Amino acid sequence: MARVPGPPPLEGLRRQIERRRREKPAGAGHFVRETFRLERQAAREKAREWFDLWPKAAYWTEVESWRMLEGDRIEFTMRRLPSAD
Repeated sequence: MARVPGPPPLEGLRRQIERRRREKPAGAGHFVRETFRLERQAAREKAREWFDLWPKAAYWTEVESWRMLEGDRIEFTMRRLPSAD
């Protein structure tokens, strides 16, 4: 019976991501991003604050990614356009 291969190594992908980050530093893209690590309620308030300051219709504001951490904490990245023009 043939052996089923395991998942591919991720080292090549890690190197590619790091190389891309060095070539194009954060903030050089079209979006402004900020990552937060807050308690659940504080995370909701921070997201509401972003949507109030930079409305989705004008700035394309969104929660780009999020994940749960230990102790009812949330890590999330907010993303928006730098201006509404």
